[in-house]
Amino acid sequence: MKMKSVQFYAPQNIKFEEVNINNPKDGEVQVKIMAALTCGTDVKTYRRGHPVLIKKVPSGFGHEFSGIITKVGKNVVGFKVGDRVVAANSAPCGECFFCKRGEYNLCENLKFLNGAYAEYINIPSAIVKRNLLHLPDDLSFERAAFAEPLANVVHGIEKTGIKAGQTVGVVGLGPIGLMFVKLAKMKGAKVIAAGRNPIKLKLAKEFGEADEIIDLVKYPNPEKIFIDFSDEKKGLDVAVECVGLPEIWERMFTFVKRGGTVHLFGGCKSGTRFSIETTRLHYDQIKVLSIFHHTPTFFREALRLIYEENLPVEKLITETMPLEKTEEALIKHMNGKAIKVLIKP
Repeated sequence: MKMKSVQFYAPQNIKFEEVNINNPKDGEVQVKIMAALTCGTDVKTYRRGHPVLIKKVPSGFGHEFSGIITKVGKNVVGFKVGDRVVAANSAPCGECFFCKRGEYNLCENLKFLNGAYAEYINIPSAIVKRNLLHLPDDLSFERAAFAEPLANVVHGIEKTGIKAGQTVGVVGLGPIGLMFVKLAKMKGAKVIAAGRNPIKLKLAKEFGEADEIIDLVKYPNPEKIFIDFSDEKKGLDVAVECVGLPEIWERMFTFVKRGGTVHLFGGCKSGTRFSIETTRLHYDQIKVLSIFHHTPTFFREALRLIYEENLPVEKLITETMPLEKTEEALIKHMNGKAIKVLIKP
C-alpha cells in the first residue's frame, strides 16, 4: 500500500513523497490521520535533527495527531476498524526500574512514535496497549490532537503543586507556555505571562486569561515587574521557564520569593550548562524541578480536560494547511508566525 508522507532526511531537508506503508503487525493498529499539529519539538528536529526521535533516515516525522482506525492487527483488544482515536507519541514498558516505581516518563525503554505528517500511521503495540484512547463522537479530531502536548503541561502543573492564591510567572509563550498559563489559571493562581511575540502575548490574554502581560521587547529586564505584581512584592511563588535557554534558566531564580519554586520546563540543547548563586538557592530555600514528558495518567487527564472541561485548545491553531505544505508550516512555526499549524492530510 502506498501513501503520501513527509520524510525526514537531514536537518532542513524533508521531502513530501509517496512511500510504502505495511499492514499492522501483531498488536498494532493502522490509523488514517485526520488531524496533525506542528510542535516545537518537530521544529527543533527540522532545524538540527533529533537523536532520540530520529534514529535512522529517511524517517517519518511529526507526533501530534488523531484519526480513524482503518486496519487492526492480530491480538488487538478493545479497538476495531472505524474507531475514532488519539495516540500519545510514546508508551512506557511497564517493567523497567523506573516503571516499577511509577515513574513512567523516565522509562528506560520508552517507545516513541513518529510519522504524523502522513496519510496513515501504524501504532506500535506498546502504545496500543497503554496510550491509545477512544474519542467521544462529538469531539473534533483537531481538538483531540492537542492531547499529547497538553499531557506534558498537565504533568508539569501537577508536579509543581500550583495552588489557588499563588502568583505564577510563565516565561516563554509558545504552545506549551500558553497552556501553562491556562492551567495555572484553572488552579486559581494569579498568572503573569512574559514573551516577545505579539501573537503569543495576545493569546496569553485571550486563551490563557493571564492577569498580567509582560512584553519582553519593551521590558527585557522583567524582574521588577514580576516582583511588583506579586503578593506584598515578595516575588513569585512559582516561576516556569518554557523557552529552553540556559541564560533564561539562570534568570528565573531572580523572579521568585524566598521559599519559591523554579520550574525549568523548557529543554535546553544537549551539553549546555547554567549556574546558580548558591547563597540564594540555599538560604532562600528555593525549590527547583524540571519535568520531562508525560505518563498514561496525564495523557488521559489531558483528553478529559479537552472534552469534559471544554478547554478551548483550538484557539492555539493559527491556520490550516495541507500535508504537502508541512515544511512551510514548520517554517512559519519556527519564525513565530504561527502558534500551531493544523495539518490536514
